[in-house]
Amino acid sequence: MNPNMSRRQLMRHTAWFGAAVGFSVVGGEVISHVAGASAAEHSHARPALRFAQISDSHIGFTGAPNPDVAATFGRAIDQVNNLGYTPDFVVHTGDLTHLSSPEQFDQVKQMMTGLRTPHVFTVPGEHDSVDDAGQKYRSAFGAGSRGDGWYSFDTAGVHVIALVNTLNLHKLGHLGADQLEFVEKDLAPLSSDTPIIVFSHIPLFAMYPNWGWGTDDATQALSYLRRFSSVTCLNGHVHQLFSKTEGNVTFYSGTTTAYPLPRPGDGPAPKPVALPAGKLRDALGIREVSYTKGETVLALKEQALQ
Repeated sequence: MNPNMSRRQLMRHTAWFGAAVGFSVVGGEVISHVAGASAAEHSHARPALRFAQISDSHIGFTGAPNPDVAATFGRAIDQVNNLGYTPDFVVHTGDLTHLSSPEQFDQVKQMMTGLRTPHVFTVPGEHDSVDDAGQKYRSAFGAGSRGDGWYSFDTAGVHVIALVNTLNLHKLGHLGADQLEFVEKDLAPLSSDTPIIVFSHIPLFAMYPNWGWGTDDATQALSYLRRFSSVTCLNGHVHQLFSKTEGNVTFYSGTTTAYPLPRPGDGPAPKPVALPAGKLRDALGIREVSYTKGETVLALKEQALQ
Protein backbone atom coordinates (compact mmCIF):
# COMPACT_ATOMS: atom_id res chain seq x y z
CA MET A 1 0.00 0.00 0.00
CA ASN A 2 1.14 3.52 -0.76
CA PRO A 3 0.33 5.91 2.09
CA ASN A 4 1.57 8.82 0.02
CA MET A 5 -0.87 8.52 -2.87
CA SER A 6 -1.27 11.94 -4.47
CA ARG A 7 -4.57 13.68 -5.10
CA ARG A 8 -4.06 13.13 -8.84
CA GLN A 9 -3.56 9.40 -8.30
CA LEU A 10 -6.63 9.32 -6.08
CA MET A 11 -8.74 10.97 -8.74
CA ARG A 12 -7.52 8.53 -11.39
CA HIS A 13 -8.88 5.61 -9.36
CA THR A 14 -12.03 7.23 -8.22
CA ALA A 15 -15.74 7.43 -8.87
CA TRP A 16 -16.91 10.18 -6.53
CA PHE A 17 -20.37 10.62 -5.13
CA GLY A 18 -22.91 12.04 -7.52
CA ALA A 19 -23.97 10.05 -10.55
CA ALA A 20 -24.74 6.40 -10.03
CA VAL A 21 -21.79 4.44 -11.40
CA GLY A 22 -21.18 0.69 -11.46
CA PHE A 23 -18.10 -1.47 -11.78
CA SER A 24 -17.18 -4.91 -13.01
CA VAL A 25 -13.92 -6.54 -12.01
CA VAL A 26 -12.54 -8.42 -15.01
CA GLY A 27 -9.08 -9.89 -14.74
CA GLY A 28 -8.18 -7.36 -12.07
CA GLU A 29 -9.21 -4.37 -14.20
CA VAL A 30 -11.97 -2.04 -13.08
CA ILE A 31 -14.37 -1.27 -15.92
CA SER A 32 -17.17 1.19 -15.32
CA HIS A 33 -20.64 0.70 -16.71
CA VAL A 34 -23.84 2.66 -16.46
CA ALA A 35 -25.86 1.97 -13.35
CA GLY A 36 -29.06 0.25 -14.37
CA ALA A 37 -27.22 -2.31 -16.48
CA SER A 38 -27.96 -5.59 -14.79
CA ALA A 39 -25.35 -8.12 -13.80
CA ALA A 40 -26.91 -10.46 -16.35
CA GLU A 41 -25.66 -8.19 -19.11
CA HIS A 42 -22.10 -9.07 -18.04
CA SER A 43 -22.75 -12.79 -17.98
CA HIS A 44 -25.15 -15.19 -19.67
CA ALA A 45 -25.43 -17.29 -16.53
CA ARG A 46 -27.70 -16.42 -13.64
CA PRO A 47 -25.74 -14.95 -10.71
CA ALA A 48 -25.12 -17.46 -7.95
CA LEU A 49 -24.95 -14.69 -5.35
CA ARG A 50 -26.63 -11.30 -5.22
CA PHE A 51 -26.51 -8.99 -2.24
CA ALA A 52 -26.84 -5.31 -1.38
CA GLN A 53 -24.56 -3.03 0.63
CA ILE A 54 -25.82 -0.08 2.65
CA SER A 55 -23.64 1.98 4.95
CA ASP A 56 -23.28 4.90 7.30
CA SER A 57 -26.92 5.49 8.20
CA HIS A 58 -25.84 7.56 11.27
CA ILE A 59 -29.23 7.25 12.92
CA GLY A 60 -29.33 9.98 15.57
CA PHE A 61 -27.46 12.58 13.51
CA THR A 62 -29.03 16.04 13.48
CA GLY A 63 -27.71 18.84 11.32
CA ALA A 64 -28.17 20.88 8.16
CA PRO A 65 -26.47 18.34 5.83
CA ASN A 66 -29.42 16.00 6.47
CA PRO A 67 -32.19 16.98 8.89
CA ASP A 68 -33.87 13.54 8.62
CA VAL A 69 -31.38 10.67 8.36
CA ALA A 70 -34.08 8.17 9.33
CA ALA A 71 -36.10 9.15 6.26
CA THR A 72 -33.19 8.71 3.85
CA PHE A 73 -32.26 5.39 5.49
CA GLY A 74 -35.86 4.33 5.04
CA ARG A 75 -35.68 5.25 1.35
CA ALA A 76 -32.52 3.16 1.01
CA ILE A 77 -34.34 0.19 2.54
CA ASP A 78 -37.23 0.71 0.12
CA GLN A 79 -34.76 0.81 -2.76
CA VAL A 80 -33.25 -2.53 -1.70
CA ASN A 81 -36.76 -3.96 -1.49
CA ASN A 82 -37.47 -2.83 -5.06
CA LEU A 83 -34.43 -4.25 -6.84
CA GLY A 84 -36.61 -6.67 -8.74
CA TYR A 85 -35.27 -9.72 -6.90
CA THR A 86 -34.70 -10.83 -3.32
CA PRO A 87 -31.03 -10.31 -2.40
CA ASP A 88 -29.38 -13.29 -0.72
CA PHE A 89 -28.39 -10.93 2.08
CA VAL A 90 -27.88 -7.26 2.90
CA VAL A 91 -24.75 -5.96 4.60
CA HIS A 92 -24.51 -2.70 6.54
CA THR A 93 -20.85 -1.65 6.67
CA GLY A 94 -20.97 0.39 9.84
CA ASP A 95 -21.91 3.62 11.57
CA LEU A 96 -25.41 2.30 11.96
CA THR A 97 -25.87 4.95 14.65
CA HIS A 98 -24.36 8.36 15.28
CA LEU A 99 -23.89 8.20 19.06
CA SER A 100 -24.34 4.48 19.86
CA SER A 101 -27.25 5.00 22.25
CA PRO A 102 -29.55 2.04 23.00
CA GLU A 103 -32.43 3.98 21.45
CA GLN A 104 -30.51 4.53 18.22
CA PHE A 105 -29.53 0.86 17.99
CA ASP A 106 -33.16 -0.11 18.60
CA GLN A 107 -34.31 2.22 15.83
CA VAL A 108 -31.81 0.84 13.31
CA LYS A 109 -32.66 -2.74 14.21
CA GLN A 110 -36.38 -2.10 13.89
CA MET A 111 -35.95 -0.35 10.54
CA MET A 112 -33.79 -3.15 9.13
CA THR A 113 -36.46 -5.72 9.94
CA GLY A 114 -38.21 -4.16 6.95
CA LEU A 115 -35.53 -5.42 4.56
CA ARG A 116 -36.90 -8.20 2.38
CA THR A 117 -33.95 -10.58 2.49
CA PRO A 118 -33.20 -13.82 4.35
CA HIS A 119 -30.16 -12.37 6.15
CA VAL A 120 -28.83 -9.01 7.33
CA PHE A 121 -25.14 -8.76 8.28
CA THR A 122 -23.39 -5.82 9.93
CA VAL A 123 -19.99 -4.58 11.03
CA PRO A 124 -19.59 -1.68 13.47
CA GLY A 125 -18.34 1.81 12.72
CA GLU A 126 -16.49 4.01 15.18
CA HIS A 127 -19.76 5.86 15.85
CA ASP A 128 -21.21 2.55 17.07
CA SER A 129 -18.68 2.32 19.91
CA VAL A 130 -18.20 5.89 21.12
CA ASP A 131 -18.33 5.13 24.84
CA ASP A 132 -18.19 1.38 25.52
CA ALA A 133 -15.78 -0.36 23.09
CA GLY A 134 -18.76 -1.63 21.11
CA GLN A 135 -20.62 -3.47 23.86
CA LYS A 136 -24.03 -2.00 23.00
CA TYR A 137 -23.42 -2.74 19.32
CA ARG A 138 -22.55 -6.38 20.06
CA SER A 139 -25.57 -6.71 22.30
CA ALA A 140 -27.82 -5.61 19.44
CA PHE A 141 -26.01 -7.06 16.42
CA GLY A 142 -23.20 -9.33 17.57
CA ALA A 143 -25.00 -12.67 17.79
CA GLY A 144 -22.79 -15.40 16.36
CA SER A 145 -19.72 -13.19 16.04
CA ARG A 146 -16.36 -13.68 17.71
CA GLY A 147 -14.05 -11.38 19.65
CA ASP A 148 -15.09 -7.77 19.11
CA GLY A 149 -17.65 -8.72 16.48
CA TRP A 150 -15.81 -10.36 13.59
CA TYR A 151 -17.03 -13.47 11.78
CA SER A 152 -17.02 -15.33 8.46
CA PHE A 153 -19.39 -17.49 6.47
CA ASP A 154 -19.65 -19.37 3.16
CA THR A 155 -22.38 -18.89 0.60
CA ALA A 156 -22.77 -19.90 -3.06
CA GLY A 157 -19.11 -20.92 -3.26
CA VAL A 158 -17.92 -17.56 -1.92
CA HIS A 159 -16.15 -17.04 1.41
CA VAL A 160 -17.16 -13.87 3.25
CA ILE A 161 -15.18 -12.29 6.11
CA ALA A 162 -16.53 -9.45 8.26
CA LEU A 163 -13.84 -7.47 10.10
CA VAL A 164 -13.89 -4.90 12.90
CA ASN A 165 -11.29 -2.14 12.54
CA THR A 166 -12.96 0.62 14.57
CA LEU A 167 -11.71 -0.20 18.08
CA ASN A 168 -8.37 0.71 19.69
CA LEU A 169 -7.98 3.47 17.14
CA HIS A 170 -4.84 5.55 16.97
CA LYS A 171 -6.09 7.77 14.15
CA LEU A 172 -6.05 4.89 11.65
CA GLY A 173 -8.27 1.83 11.75
CA HIS A 174 -6.88 -1.16 13.63
CA LEU A 175 -7.52 -4.91 13.48
CA GLY A 176 -5.28 -6.21 16.27
CA ALA A 177 -3.42 -9.45 16.86
CA ASP A 178 -6.45 -11.59 17.79
CA GLN A 179 -8.37 -10.66 14.66
CA LEU A 180 -5.33 -11.10 12.42
CA GLU A 181 -4.89 -14.60 13.84
CA PHE A 182 -8.56 -15.27 13.12
CA VAL A 183 -8.12 -14.19 9.50
CA GLU A 184 -5.02 -16.35 9.02
CA LYS A 185 -6.67 -19.47 10.46
CA ASP A 186 -9.99 -18.79 8.74
CA LEU A 187 -8.37 -18.64 5.28
CA ALA A 188 -5.86 -21.47 5.74
CA PRO A 189 -8.07 -24.40 4.64
CA LEU A 190 -9.53 -22.62 1.59
CA SER A 191 -8.55 -23.33 -1.99
CA SER A 192 -6.82 -20.40 -3.71
CA ASP A 193 -9.57 -20.27 -6.35
CA THR A 194 -12.22 -19.52 -3.71
CA PRO A 195 -13.65 -16.03 -4.30
CA ILE A 196 -13.22 -13.91 -1.16
CA ILE A 197 -15.35 -10.93 -0.11
CA VAL A 198 -14.26 -8.85 2.89
CA PHE A 199 -16.43 -6.31 4.72
CA SER A 200 -15.03 -3.64 7.02
CA HIS A 201 -16.02 -0.13 8.03
CA ILE A 202 -12.71 1.72 7.61
CA PRO A 203 -10.86 1.09 4.32
CA LEU A 204 -8.24 -1.66 4.34
CA PHE A 205 -6.06 0.44 2.03
CA ALA A 206 -4.42 3.82 2.62
CA MET A 207 -7.05 6.02 1.03
CA TYR A 208 -6.15 9.18 2.98
CA PRO A 209 -4.25 8.50 6.23
CA ASN A 210 -4.23 12.19 7.20
CA TRP A 211 -7.94 11.80 7.92
CA GLY A 212 -7.64 8.30 9.36
CA TRP A 213 -8.91 6.73 6.13
CA GLY A 214 -6.82 3.59 6.30
CA THR A 215 -6.02 0.66 8.62
CA ASP A 216 -2.60 0.55 10.28
CA ASP A 217 -2.19 -3.25 10.27
CA ALA A 218 -4.13 -4.08 7.10
CA THR A 219 -0.95 -5.12 5.27
CA GLN A 220 -0.76 -8.21 7.48
CA ALA A 221 -4.37 -9.16 6.80
CA LEU A 222 -3.93 -8.60 3.07
CA SER A 223 -0.83 -10.82 3.05
CA TYR A 224 -3.10 -13.76 3.87
CA LEU A 225 -5.31 -12.88 0.89
CA ARG A 226 -2.62 -12.64 -1.80
CA ARG A 227 -2.82 -16.29 -2.84
CA PHE A 228 -6.51 -16.00 -3.74
CA SER A 229 -7.37 -15.23 -7.35
CA SER A 230 -10.38 -13.01 -6.59
CA VAL A 231 -10.60 -10.76 -3.51
CA THR A 232 -13.11 -7.93 -3.14
CA CYS A 233 -13.01 -5.61 -0.11
CA LEU A 234 -16.06 -3.45 0.63
CA ASN A 235 -16.01 -0.63 3.19
CA GLY A 236 -17.95 2.40 4.36
CA HIS A 237 -16.70 5.26 6.54
CA VAL A 238 -15.69 7.71 3.78
CA HIS A 239 -19.25 8.42 2.59
CA GLN A 240 -18.33 8.38 -1.11
CA LEU A 241 -17.68 5.97 -3.95
CA PHE A 242 -14.08 4.97 -4.51
CA SER A 243 -12.34 2.04 -6.18
CA LYS A 244 -8.74 0.87 -6.22
CA THR A 245 -7.02 -2.32 -7.35
CA GLU A 246 -3.80 -3.69 -5.83
CA GLY A 247 -2.80 -6.95 -7.50
CA ASN A 248 -5.56 -9.48 -6.99
CA VAL A 249 -7.44 -7.32 -4.44
CA THR A 250 -9.98 -4.69 -5.44
CA PHE A 251 -11.26 -2.20 -2.87
CA TYR A 252 -14.62 -0.46 -3.09
CA SER A 253 -15.71 2.27 -0.70
CA GLY A 254 -19.47 2.63 -0.48
CA THR A 255 -21.58 5.71 -0.24
CA THR A 256 -23.81 6.68 2.69
CA THR A 257 -27.51 6.98 3.42
CA ALA A 258 -26.95 10.02 5.67
CA TYR A 259 -24.69 12.83 4.36
CA PRO A 260 -21.65 13.21 2.11
CA LEU A 261 -18.10 13.91 3.29
CA PRO A 262 -15.53 15.94 1.31
CA ARG A 263 -13.08 14.40 -1.11
CA PRO A 264 -9.71 13.63 0.48
CA GLY A 265 -7.78 16.83 1.08
CA ASP A 266 -10.71 19.16 0.43
CA GLY A 267 -10.51 21.15 3.65
CA PRO A 268 -8.82 20.47 6.98
CA ALA A 269 -11.08 17.63 8.17
CA PRO A 270 -13.82 15.27 6.96
CA LYS A 271 -16.84 17.26 8.13
CA PRO A 272 -20.38 16.65 6.82
CA VAL A 273 -21.03 18.48 3.56
CA ALA A 274 -24.24 20.47 3.10
CA LEU A 275 -25.40 20.28 -0.52
CA PRO A 276 -27.79 22.58 -2.38
CA ALA A 277 -31.47 21.78 -2.05
CA GLY A 278 -32.46 18.78 -4.12
CA LYS A 279 -28.90 17.46 -4.51
CA LEU A 280 -28.62 15.38 -1.34
CA ARG A 281 -30.22 12.23 -2.75
CA ASP A 282 -27.68 12.14 -5.60
CA ALA A 283 -24.90 11.82 -2.99
CA LEU A 284 -26.62 9.00 -1.08
CA GLY A 285 -27.34 5.47 -2.18
CA ILE A 286 -26.95 1.71 -2.07
CA ARG A 287 -24.80 -0.85 -3.90
CA GLU A 288 -25.67 -4.15 -5.55
CA VAL A 289 -23.09 -6.93 -5.84
CA SER A 290 -23.45 -10.13 -7.85
CA TYR A 291 -21.24 -13.15 -8.39
CA THR A 292 -21.66 -15.81 -11.08
CA LYS A 293 -20.01 -19.20 -10.64
CA GLY A 294 -17.47 -20.03 -13.30
CA GLU A 295 -16.88 -16.37 -14.11
CA THR A 296 -13.98 -14.14 -13.08
CA VAL A 297 -16.36 -11.20 -12.89
CA LEU A 298 -17.75 -9.73 -9.71
CA ALA A 299 -20.30 -7.13 -10.81
CA LEU A 300 -21.03 -4.06 -8.71
CA LYS A 301 -23.70 -1.46 -9.35
CA GLU A 302 -24.26 1.80 -7.48
CA GLN A 303 -27.66 3.46 -7.19
CA ALA A 304 -28.32 6.98 -5.94
CA LEU A 305 -31.40 7.31 -3.73
CA GLN A 306 -34.56 7.79 -5.75
